[in-house]
Amino acid sequence: MTTLEVMYEKDGHVARVTLNRPTVLNAMNLATHERLADIWDDFEQDDDLWVAVLSGAGDRSFSVGQDLKELERRNGAGQTTPSTFGSRGKPGWPRLTERFHLAKPVVARVNGYALGGGFELALACDVIVAAEHAEFGLPEARLGLTAGAGGVFRLTRQAPFRVALGHLMTGRRLSAARAYELGLVNSVVSAEELDPCVDAWVDDILRCAPLAVRAVKEAALASANLPLEQAFATRYPWEERRMRSEDAMEGPRSFVEKRPPRWQAR
Repeated sequence: MTTLEVMYEKDGHVARVTLNRPTVLNAMNLATHERLADIWDDFEQDDDLWVAVLSGAGDRSFSVGQDLKELERRNGAGQTTPSTFGSRGKPGWPRLTERFHLAKPVVARVNGYALGGGFELALACDVIVAAEHAEFGLPEARLGLTAGAGGVFRLTRQAPFRVALGHLMTGRRLSAARAYELGLVNSVVSAEELDPCVDAWVDDILRCAPLAVRAVKEAALASANLPLEQAFATRYPWEERRMRSEDAMEGPRSFVEKRPPRWQAR
């Protein structure tokens, strides 16, 4: 399935989602958000899709975030209302940044700029692979805005608090190397190695039992702010499914039989 704003391809167990507005550095307009919502719904519901790769068309930008020219036109026409954190009531809700219960893994392939809402999209992914020339930043404060798609919340959780706050209050950018130093990025490679590196991450995820991957993601996110004792005592829906699944039997069986496991996601 393709649209002008977003390309969506199903490649075996992999969903490939590409922001497709390279002439405006993959800035996201309302149509983009609407289409993305449909795509994430489909990805979540399709049992044959086990992992998604999110990228931006071209080699200059993952996404520079909100289409500010569209926003200014809508402001001038009186079509907007004051906005704050979250996208409830806006096109495309819930956006990826608010799909807190999406258990399937999403890999961000960052080639170029990941600014504003683009950086927020990447922060909402589970694995980030960046080209060496990638740049990250949340410039909203310079525009009289806030990083309302979760940047304020996720950056201060995923990077050291004082460092994150400094970037949020100034709009300063992060190089790919610096983002890696801070633990915000999983891999940084040359532009030529970007796709092979992304594919290697995807292949490693697919080698694992899909229900186990979802259980890990769900439990890690849900327990992040829990006391350790409470984290152990909490029941997690995807873990409940995994522990009773055929795949939980298949893993040890394949090890004993010295063969690759045949995962069924059930």
